[in-house]
Amino acid sequence: MAEPEPAQPPPEQIGVVYTPSTDPQLKPSTPFGKKGIKEYIENLPYDFNFVRIQWVDLINNIRYRVVTKAYFAKLLHSSGRTGVSITKCALGLVFLSVADGFSPIGEYLYVLDLSSFRVCGYQPRHAVVMGWFQEKTPLPGRNGRLTYEVDLCPRTILRRVVEKAKYELNLSFLIGVESEFILLKQTNPIEAVNNHGWSNSAALPSGSVEAKVLEDIVDALNIAGIELQMYHAEAAPGQYEVVTGPLGPLQAADALVHTRETIYNVASKHGLRATFAPRVYMDSCGSAAHTHISIHSSTPPSPSISSPNLTSLEASFLAGLLAHLPSLTILTLPLSASYKRMVDGAWSGGTYVCWGTDNREAPIRLCNATSPASRNFEVKCVDGTSNPYLAFAGLIAAGVEDGVKINRALEMRDCSAHGELGKTAAEMGEEERARYGITERLPLNWEEAWEAFRSDAVLGEAFGEAFVTGYLSVNKVRFLR
Repeated sequence: MAEPEPAQPPPEQIGVVYTPSTDPQLKPSTPFGKKGIKEYIENLPYDFNFVRIQWVDLINNIRYRVVTKAYFAKLLHSSGRTGVSITKCALGLVFLSVADGFSPIGEYLYVLDLSSFRVCGYQPRHAVVMGWFQEKTPLPGRNGRLTYEVDLCPRTILRRVVEKAKYELNLSFLIGVESEFILLKQTNPIEAVNNHGWSNSAALPSGSVEAKVLEDIVDALNIAGIELQMYHAEAAPGQYEVVTGPLGPLQAADALVHTRETIYNVASKHGLRATFAPRVYMDSCGSAAHTHISIHSSTPPSPSISSPNLTSLEASFLAGLLAHLPSLTILTLPLSASYKRMVDGAWSGGTYVCWGTDNREAPIRLCNATSPASRNFEVKCVDGTSNPYLAFAGLIAAGVEDGVKINRALEMRDCSAHGELGKTAAEMGEEERARYGITERLPLNWEEAWEAFRSDAVLGEAFGEAFVTGYLSVNKVRFLR
């Protein structure tokens, strides 16, 4: 008599579990409204004398105006919308050039989002708050109704996409980011702070300036209320990575902007230059902003027919994301230099549109595949030159509007190490790729990416004609510079 097969152990839960509704770290760190922010400020353990009213423009420049604490208090006591006036061409500026379609005539009211207020741990006595670009008087919007909203405002765009998914399909998302950067002693000629290997202890010797920089970054983010999960050395000279915990999309984008500012400023205080440039060394790895996304619904999940390690919701979201990944790259990889990183065989995610379980040479990697509570998609074709509000909005819109909403089938197979070939997409031949449903490549340069976004009807509808025209105009001026 044959011996019975041993019982299979139950699936092991791997990774820390985060959910949109239960974890206090995922809720806004400050109350909404003028009264709430006043109470919050009074109870802060850190004093401040200055407030940075900050925004991120279409080409990812972080800009701000500084007001005193006393004037900030006057803004809070003012009637109506709390904000400051900013020229309308602010979103069309590229250095000293103004992109086509923008004018020096007219002003927006930059209305403060008081829930985004946080203390700057990297700059004593400073705090920062984000906001929304709004019209001073309401104008007809996309639906013909009068609105204050501005179609070019990156934070407004992300909020619209998130709220639409919640209202129409009861979906919510969590996003966490791995920020890679290089610390330089000097830029001309380029000299890295250290020449080390990936996660090598020699990258952070005790008493070194680089070790102190990383520790100060952690302390500054902690003061700002941003969870830093870990940091470590990456593979290129002077390259490091900080990993921040998942948040709702808008909060995650705000946290990422603050994280980048923290890294820049802490490095500067120690006499170093931090850069998020996509590829500083052509003979080594580039720097990315790997974006981890998980999708959540209150509806009980059903298994996917096409992939045993995904729910039907996750599978349709992934299918929509894959369908529009080439068009999204102008948002996630906005510079010509971005495409020097996105090459095959350089740990960048490669150039083929595909996905794979724990496949770091696929632009979308499925993480914690057998642990539903912590499972997420890592989008690798994102770098630190992208505007996070626009990048996150594009990723969510693609997955929802042309994935979940139409119940798109996931026809592309899992390109994982456990597959029949055990090869990356670049290592496969054309017939092998076809068997996996891998038929398309990402844009190989800025020009291809620009055209792909311009001609994508689904993303055009999600972002609106005014944004598509304005963004492509600004992005083109940036490219020509």
